[in-house]
Amino acid sequence: MAVNLVIAVTDGDWFEMLRQHPNLGEVNFWAPSAANFRALRPGELFLFKLHAPRNVIVGGGVFTYANALPCSLAWEAFGVANGARSAQEMRARIARYRRSDPSDRSDFQIGCRILTQPFFFHEADWIPVPQSWAPNIVSFKTYSTGDAEGLALWNAVNDRMNRQQFVGMAEDQGRYGDPQLIRPRLGQGAFRVLVTDLYQRRCAITQERTLPALEAAHIRPYGEGGGHEAQNGLLLRRDIHSLFDGGYVTVTPENRFEVSRRIREEFDNGRHYYELHGRSISLPTDEGSRPDPAFLQWHNENRFNG
Repeated sequence: MAVNLVIAVTDGDWFEMLRQHPNLGEVNFWAPSAANFRALRPGELFLFKLHAPRNVIVGGGVFTYANALPCSLAWEAFGVANGARSAQEMRARIARYRRSDPSDRSDFQIGCRILTQPFFFHEADWIPVPQSWAPNIVSFKTYSTGDAEGLALWNAVNDRMNRQQFVGMAEDQGRYGDPQLIRPRLGQGAFRVLVTDLYQRRCAITQERTLPALEAAHIRPYGEGGGHEAQNGLLLRRDIHSLFDGGYVTVTPENRFEVSRRIREEFDNGRHYYELHGRSISLPTDEGSRPDPAFLQWHNENRFNG
């Protein structure tokens, strides 16, 4: 099966920062504008190339998801995995690329290309770009393993992954062999972005659309056996997320919102929440991404105190 690979020109500061943090399970390869990215399917390889004259591939990751986010939320989701030491540093770098007025305080919309299992080659293993790479490419170029250059690129990456040990992707890389999709291992940031989009950026309970007020909730916590996967997620307004984690509210396996009597008993309050009791929640249009009834049952039995 032919698969695609992208070679993308990396911001030098982004690369230098991230290769000092080799234990990250995911990174956000952001672009200063919110342009759509449709060059890869989830599970294909996204490779990093340094700026000319260093025309070499220095690492990469497994492409997982792409969308546009305000830079503040990208920082909240990924932190230093954005390749910056602080939100201020990241924003300043975006503003420089956008050539924005220094007084512009906008929460810039940026393009996010989310990669899991990132890897960074030792300098001796950096890969020269294919001969067809043009000096005027400033963003990225796509290759296919159905062509000789793309196949040679896949083999060069695979060879280096077999030689070295890398966090995340390394342990399975030697088993890939022929070109194929690689199953992405979602991290916390990718989980948040994916769930946010699956619910069309609206709270599943209230339909609230103010993006900074929304959070991706794990139905079964990650530390208690729940995964970073769509079927274990709900997009909730922040206050409802807190109540959900505290067992004051739940969602039944039939996708109905229920509110505990504890809110009234403990706080002598909660009229707004009780008005939502029994309401059917909004669900993703993709049936395969909807909450798993088993996870909801777990929350009903292990978190919710009706």
